[in-house]
Amino acid sequence: MSKTATVGRKVPDLCLDATGDQRICLKDLRGKHVVLYFYPKDMTPGCTIESVDFQSQLAKFKRAGAVVLGISRDSVASHERFRTKEGLRFDLLSDPEERACAMFDVIREKNMYGKKVIGIERSTFLIDADGELVREWRKVKVAGHVDEVLEAVRST
Repeated sequence: MSKTATVGRKVPDLCLDATGDQRICLKDLRGKHVVLYFYPKDMTPGCTIESVDFQSQLAKFKRAGAVVLGISRDSVASHERFRTKEGLRFDLLSDPEERACAMFDVIREKNMYGKKVIGIERSTFLIDADGELVREWRKVKVAGHVDEVLEAVRST
């Protein structure tokens, strides 16, 4: 099986260290929809707004049978500080080796303050209860994004 996530195909299994002193594996989440959102960095303005938006709709995602997980290259310790500061009640996964980033092809060259950098392109992926990737959003603009993802979960 390919190690790349492709819409219409089962997502390869992946296990990453996460907040709450745990290791989360995609295969263990079968039976639930999984919303994976990749963001560039803890405690930055856009990433904070996006994470808080997911938190504000978390109860609706849960009622729709979905688990929300955020992923960045930050450490678990950084994620724990971010979760505490922003009151996030969902897990954040640490991907310092960029295994998930590579699987979902989210690493891009970006222009930051006139300087070219390599980083995570804000992206979200919806995996159905059978483990199939059913939707992807790339180059995400934060405003209104969480509502769009919630609607997709409800219609899947």
